[in-house]
Amino acid sequence: MRFTPPPIQQGLPPVRVNLFSDTQTKPTRAMKEAMMEAEVGDEQMGLDPR
Repeated sequence: MRFTPPPIQQGLPPVRVNLFSDTQTKPTRAMKEAMMEAEVGDEQMGLDPR
């Protein structure tokens, strides 16, 4: 499988990605609850439900 991103539209500002956000923020209680309740499986074996 190959992913090709869409072409960049002219006139738009450059995209900035903050790769440090996972170390600068803390999950809320709701986020933690969602993670703990999430169904998980082995992605490599195709058993991940999502």
